[in-house]
Amino acid sequence: MEISRRRLLTNSGLATCGLLIPDIAFAANPVIPEATIAARGTAPVIAKKVNRLFNTKPVIDQPNDLQFANGDLWILDQKNPNTVFTVNPKTGAVISSVVTESLHGSGITYGNGAWFITSTKVTEGYPSTLKVDPKTGKTLGKWETPGWGIYGAYLTRTRQPGDLPLESGGHGVKWAGNGQYWLATPAGGKLYLVNAEQGTVARSIQAPTIRTHGIALEGDYIWCAGSDQAEIYKLRMADGGIVGKVMLDKKTDPSLHGLDIKDGVLWYCDAAEGWVCSLT
Repeated sequence: MEISRRRLLTNSGLATCGLLIPDIAFAANPVIPEATIAARGTAPVIAKKVNRLFNTKPVIDQPNDLQFANGDLWILDQKNPNTVFTVNPKTGAVISSVVTESLHGSGITYGNGAWFITSTKVTEGYPSTLKVDPKTGKTLGKWETPGWGIYGAYLTRTRQPGDLPLESGGHGVKWAGNGQYWLATPAGGKLYLVNAEQGTVARSIQAPTIRTHGIALEGDYIWCAGSDQAEIYKLRMADGGIVGKVMLDKKTDPSLHGLDIKDGVLWYCDAAEGWVCSLT
């Protein structure tokens, strides 16, 4: 990968969190291989209809990811302070809420008795993935998110006094079992399988596009949202190969952000307008 601008990670930071990540913070759009772009364009289309189920505004202002939980639905609001709402998926009614310590959170999953939330931004240090107590919202553990960096619109922005750092961290995250979760980090151009309690990368596969967002796991496949294309790609978990895609209408359908799957049905949320949708 060619990187136009980079920032060295400190040895002490790496030693502290034990991450198996590159020794640079990415500061350029990741290079998506031509073969991946070609496969994305020719992948078989999986026909789906977008169903607008309910709108979360104004209570949940910017729903950026969702996760099914024992019949209910957790929705992560990226508006600070980040709050996780437990919602009735049939009606959209809020059952409860917990404030967390993440900033501009983009991903939520559950495993080992805790939430794992991607804090896309931080006030200091590096973009991190948080292990969070679901009852209190308190951070139980914190690790640097692999592949964090500056990409997309942030490459042309200048940080102003009082602004959060331009660096961006993880987006979609879903529990894979065996103490691991899958994570999409746009700046790194990869989907990472992460050892949850250590924050270390077990392996990675090629991302289908630059601005990956929500992910959902189904057997040996990963569904991955490509927000810029308004498409959801079905990837082989083994090697990242694209085997199909769902195409949304960028003009008429709600924007594509968080993603999950329940009983074979994909659900997604729109952080811009507050919609929660299913695809059938």
